[in-house]
Amino acid sequence: MKTFMANNKVAAEQRKWYIVDATGEPLGRLAAQVAAVLRGKNKPIFTPHVDTGDYVIVINTDKVVLTGKKLEKKYKRHHTLYMGGMKEIQYSKYMAEKSDEAVYEAIKGMLPKNRLGRQMIKKLRVYKDDKHEHAAQKPEALELQKKRYN
Repeated sequence: MKTFMANNKVAAEQRKWYIVDATGEPLGRLAAQVAAVLRGKNKPIFTPHVDTGDYVIVINTDKVVLTGKKLEKKYKRHHTLYMGGMKEIQYSKYMAEKSDEAVYEAIKGMLPKNRLGRQMIKKLRVYKDDKHEHAAQKPEALELQKKRYN
């Protein structure tokens, strides 16, 4: 029996658009499941070295939650590449001002760190509220899996 290996042509023919409502979802769980769809791990044609993923629209990022005390204890840090240029912002302020950027960065961090990952992240659209301009693509609602506590 032969092993099926997808190529870019096969993957492009089977691409869909999904929409995810981020209301009340924990940031990390949302990012992990969206990254899996962008990568194509939810499809039977998944091939690790080919971009077989779908397009994803994430809406209502203002209503994403962080569990525990992460809003107070977690910081977004970056360096300006100048001496003494370390900048940091507390996640409570970061989520209030740029929640769409926080969700985008969380999802981007869960994709491969190579040219394939850079190609996959281009299929992600993130919006703060429920308005988006992709109605023509007829996106399907993507149900996220909830964690089950036994």
